[in-house]
Amino acid sequence: MKKEKVLDAQGHRKFSMLDCLSYAAGDFGCNMSFALKSTLIIFWTQFMRMDSALYALLLIIVQAWDAINDPLIGSIIDRDKRKYKRNKFLAYIWLGSIGLIVGGALCFIPLQDAGRIAKIIIFIAGYVVWDAFYTVANVPYGSLLSLISKDPADRASLSAWRSVGSMVGNMVPMVILPMIIYDANNNIVGPRVFLAALIMGVLGFISFQFMIRTTEIRVLDDVKVSEEGPKTNILKSFGNFMKNRPAVGATIAAMGMFLGMQGGTAAVTVLFQSYFKNVQISGVVMLFQMIPIVLFTPLARKLVTKYGKKELATLGALCSIIACVLMLVLRISPDGKGIIVYVVCQLINSLGMGIYSTVSWSMMGDAIDYNEWKTGSRDEGTVYSLHSFFRKLAQGLGPSLVLLVMAALGYSEYHAGNQLFEVALKLRYLVAGLFLFSALMQFVGLGIVYNLDKKTLEKMNNELDEKHGKSVPAAQSAVEAE
Repeated sequence: MKKEKVLDAQGHRKFSMLDCLSYAAGDFGCNMSFALKSTLIIFWTQFMRMDSALYALLLIIVQAWDAINDPLIGSIIDRDKRKYKRNKFLAYIWLGSIGLIVGGALCFIPLQDAGRIAKIIIFIAGYVVWDAFYTVANVPYGSLLSLISKDPADRASLSAWRSVGSMVGNMVPMVILPMIIYDANNNIVGPRVFLAALIMGVLGFISFQFMIRTTEIRVLDDVKVSEEGPKTNILKSFGNFMKNRPAVGATIAAMGMFLGMQGGTAAVTVLFQSYFKNVQISGVVMLFQMIPIVLFTPLARKLVTKYGKKELATLGALCSIIACVLMLVLRISPDGKGIIVYVVCQLINSLGMGIYSTVSWSMMGDAIDYNEWKTGSRDEGTVYSLHSFFRKLAQGLGPSLVLLVMAALGYSEYHAGNQLFEVALKLRYLVAGLFLFSALMQFVGLGIVYNLDKKTLEKMNNELDEKHGKSVPAAQSAVEAE
């Protein structure tokens, strides 16, 4: 006998673990593609033998387009008034998931003997195609959280489980790829990366399809817009975004995370290649760093309800600062003992980052509500895409600037996994410094700029519920307040 669905008072399926798993599957799908970005620098500088300065310049160019591309697509989504069978965000995610099957692989076409101009064309064209489909999937996916539920605790759960999806999506390539794409001499093998990218694209597509089929939309703000309503003004939306302290604070924190973490990816890889002399184990070491996030995630909903998102995330940033200072001043030798010290410091650091990452997307969902609270306009797609705009600027500037710093410290793409020990030692301190910078930016964004503490968030939600109750029909008000 088929089990009947449990419905709420508005006829929607009650919020449950299925919603959490479904939303987590979406970020798993995103990260099956996004996680490959950490391999780009090593692939293009060590395997394709592209000059580090040229690669840094090209990366800034494509990331600048990447950043501009996000608010453009977000604006297109906000302006889209067509009626979809279920939801326009889900329709865009479906389209993006198809392109990502091969989009990631196009960035890793292993033509090592191609000329310089050909390599530039391959890199730019592959990245632009991948980025277009990734943005089409990722921007509406981020906006979707605010439409699944308005309950703060539900949103905290969705954000926490999105972090789980992100974490698992990162763990798969993080642990397995180093064991596959590097040879016995710690050198990267291009054709293996290309094949891995294709396989990950298929896994991401399957994950997206599960999410699309199981997502329940309970907040109908995105489909109740009148055809005669005012059109989205991107400049006005940008101005509103800059006045939106929660969105700006969360964006500063995210930029700090990406400037440090994404920027340090290449330095960490070379650290294990040339300092610890064991790049294959790097994935296992990073897996250990995920332990605090795994332990914190089940507690996120209860702790957020009791203490508040801003309060917890700020505490996490302080933990990260302490860990990164220790990483900078403690002796980390190029042997097993040094790896243990490195892992312990990273465990404390990841506890701090884990607290923030489990609530970060929920904080952006609240920032979208804050935009409506202060301006009267939600602009889900535009607010989220502007947040993504600055994140992606950091994702481009971080690796590019760090690569130039690495070159100044003596890093050479022609030495691949056999850098001089003096260079590897300098990179050991560079890695610690990058993580510390990341933690400090997160503290500034979350502790100083972000202003939705527990009390203010409760006030905002109450006033928005009252506003909806007075300005919309009773039936719709009940749905939005759910």
